[in-house]
Parts: sequence; structure tokens; C-alpha cells
Amino acid sequence: MPKLCMLIMSSYKRVQFKGIVNHYRTFKQFRPITTTNFLNMDQFRIERDSFGEIKVPADKYYGANTARSLIHFNIGDQNERMPIPIIKAFGILKKAAAKVNQTYGLDEPKANAIIQASEEVIDQKLSSDQFPLSIWQTGSGTQTNMNVNEVIGNRATEILGGQLGSKMVNPNDHVNMSQSSNDTFPTAMHIAVALELNEKLFPRLDELLNSLSKKSDQFTKMIKIGRTHMQDAVPMTLGQEFSAFAQQIKFSIQRLNATLPRLYLLAIGGTAVGTGLNTRVGFDVKCCKEISMLTGLEFRPAENKFESLATHDTLVEVSGALNTLAVSLHKIANDIRLLSSGPRCGLAEISIPENEPGSSIMPGKVNPTQCEAMTMVAAQVMGNHVAVSFGGANGHLQLNVYKPLIARNVLQSVRLLSDSVCSFNKYCVVGIEAMEKRLDLYTKESLMLVTALNSKVGYDKAAQIAKKAFKEDKTLKETAIELGFVTSEQFDAWVRPEEMLSPK
Repeated sequence: MPKLCMLIMSSYKRVQFKGIVNHYRTFKQFRPITTTNFLNMDQFRIERDSFGEIKVPADKYYGANTARSLIHFNIGDQNERMPIPIIKAFGILKKAAAKVNQTYGLDEPKANAIIQASEEVIDQKLSSDQFPLSIWQTGSGTQTNMNVNEVIGNRATEILGGQLGSKMVNPNDHVNMSQSSNDTFPTAMHIAVALELNEKLFPRLDELLNSLSKKSDQFTKMIKIGRTHMQDAVPMTLGQEFSAFAQQIKFSIQRLNATLPRLYLLAIGGTAVGTGLNTRVGFDVKCCKEISMLTGLEFRPAENKFESLATHDTLVEVSGALNTLAVSLHKIANDIRLLSSGPRCGLAEISIPENEPGSSIMPGKVNPTQCEAMTMVAAQVMGNHVAVSFGGANGHLQLNVYKPLIARNVLQSVRLLSDSVCSFNKYCVVGIEAMEKRLDLYTKESLMLVTALNSKVGYDKAAQIAKKAFKEDKTLKETAIELGFVTSEQFDAWVRPEEMLSPK
């Protein structure tokens, strides 16, 4: 039996060692570390938690909880770490909580040190390798909450002149005072997404809307042939076509804005299951006030803390609005790709900017690369929404345990859409020009101009004109006259594309 115990402990230590080695490989610029030179590196301190002692890299502010998570959740690569906006949001939350907790008896020097350390988290003065945890961890995000608590606690201890790991500023008792991972992580999720929407996506959507509206005005008198089912239809203007794109973006902005009142509701104060155990009356209100002052956004306590911990319907709603935006952008990008196809053997009704060579073998080729990038982003956002929907639907009893997945996917969707909208607008939409000769040629040759004769000769005779003209490769006018349905003067008076653009 003793031999079995020794074998188990030996195995656990090897796993622990491997986890720390992998962590060093990730954040020490991938320098190779062997067992020999690793053991000789005097770069560790001992930290303790309820599970006992564990080695922690001496140059890191995090502690035992983070070190254990690195071992047990060594999943994915460095691109699958907890998003920086979540870490920044935690910094905002911890700073606000420290200010409020000071009014409830938290020692002033410790509170001030926590506030200073939190500001360093917010301003990203602490390197990203202080926050190394994978998205694929406990579904409540407990390890990330403790990662932030430990970093702030040890940094605050250092500020006060204490030794790292001494817990002079305790990550649980002081930094996490009146809080639980179950209410802090969803609070950080809402803060992060709200900031990303307001600071990144909304401004870029406004720019795209402005560009599309300008193009609509610029093209307002350029008559072209519309297309339905990818076949010729009746005339419209290029400006009308672009006005649809502008309206899609306008509606998407409105849809996203409609989610904000619920996104601004924060779970803080609910602690473990929503009851607020171990917090104070008014803590949630005061925290939200501080967070609002720090962000400039109007956050307030969730109306029902049980809902805000057990579900993430609001973030599913936000993801749904992002999904709809992705659908709209995919449609717009694809239409621009089709309208610019050619330049001689496609539709070629518009030209797009020439940003880079389009082929390694075909000289002079220009491709709709911004459209292609946009449609790939749209596909990724749609996929993200599927995962968010699944995660949101799996909130069991008093806690949804898909929090990191939901947070990561929504934030990735916001970032990808923000970046792609900016690129698409700057390097494609702004430089679009109309190919007026091609627009005019297609308009004159379209058989669907015959629709103007419906009220004059009837649908059946008009259809006969169109079919005969197509079959015999003749114009509508000569076919209509040949059939005896109209005179030359009547055709010229009745079939006028510029008179077919609106109700009469």
C-alpha cells in the first residue's frame, strides 16, 4: 500500500512538473527547457492553498490556484488564452470593489494597494503572461477570477513592501471580498462586451454606414438593370441598390443598441447562487456606480441576480445581433463581389480598388479580396453563435457553466467584425466607382423593359414580345412592332427606363 501511494504521488509530481514546464515554454519565447537545467533554475517560490504547497515561478504575481490550473487545463495554445478584454474588465471590477469594500471596513492601505494593482491590470502594465489561463477551464471561470485575485493580491503585497506569496493582501479575503467567481465572471463578461461594442464595433459600423450612404447618393441617377433569381429584372438605380446595403447596416446598429439595456445589468452582488451571501446591503449598487464612473457606461445591478448567474440569455441575444450583422455583411460583400466581377467577362457594373496582385500566375488580375475576407469572418461569427447558443441553453439549475466559452466567442465575434468592417470600408467601399457605360448597355439590352407594356398591351402579349425577341435575337422594339402590338412612337413613349424607377 505505501508503494502504491508513493507511485501516485510521484505520478502527480511529474504531471505538475510538466504543466509548469509547458507554461514556461509558452511564455519564455519558446526557449527549450530540459529537466536538468529547469531543476537548477532558482526561479520558484512556494505558495499554498487548501490543497497544500505548490511551486510558482518567482517572476509571476499569480499564485497556487493559477499554477494548478496550468497543470490541469493545459488545453489549446496561447491563442486560446482568456481574452484580454475580460482581464481588463476584471481589473475594473476589482478596483470598484476595493473602493466600495473600503467603506465596509477593508483596511485603507490594503484597499489603496488593491486599487493601484487593479489600475495596472486595466492599463495592461502587467505583462500578458501574468494571465496565462486557457479558455478551456472550469465553466464558471473560477480559475480566471482567482488568477486576477492572485495577481492583484501579490502586486498589492509588493506595493506595501511585503514578500510575494505571503498573502499580506489575501486574494480571497481582500481582493475577492464580498464576491464570488459566480457573480464576478458574468459581471466581467458584460463589462468587456459592452466596452468592445462601444469602443470598437459601433464607431466602425457608423463609418461603414456613412460610406454606403455616400455611395447611394453618388449613384442616385445611374440607371441599371435589377436582378432577381440571378436573372434580369426591371430597372433601378445603382443608388437604390446601395441604399439597401446602407439600410442593412443601419438596422444592425439598431439591433445591437437594443441589447444594451440588458447588457448594462451586472450580476455583482449575487455571490454564489444569487442570494448575496457574504456581501453587504448596497454593495451591488455602489459597485455599479463605481464601474459606471470608470467606463463611462450606465451599468446598474441586475434586476434578478438568480437569472444573471444561472443564464446568459443577454449574451446569447448580443451574439444573435452579431450573427444578424454577419449575415448582412455577407450579403453586402457577396453582392459587391458579383457586381465587380469581370472586368470584361463578368457583370462589371462597378469597379473596386486595386489593393494587391490577384494572382501569382495571371498578370494584372485583381480579386475582390476584401469581400472574401469579410465573408470568411461572417462564417466564423455564425459558427461562434452556434456555440454561444449551445452554451446559453446549458445553464443548469443555479449556474451556467459555459461562461468562458460564451465570453470568448462573443468577444471574438465583436473583434473580428470590428476589424473586418474597418478593412472592408477603408480598402473597398470607399473606392468603389460605377462603370456607367456597362450600366447603360445592360439597361438598353434588357428584355425585362417589356414590363412597362403590361398595362398597355397586357401581360400575355408582353410575354410574347419578350420570348420572341430573345429567341430571334432581336430588340424589344422591333419585335413589338413586328407583332403589331405597338407603333414605334408608342414604344418610345411607354418603354422609358427612367420612368420605371418608382410608383406612378
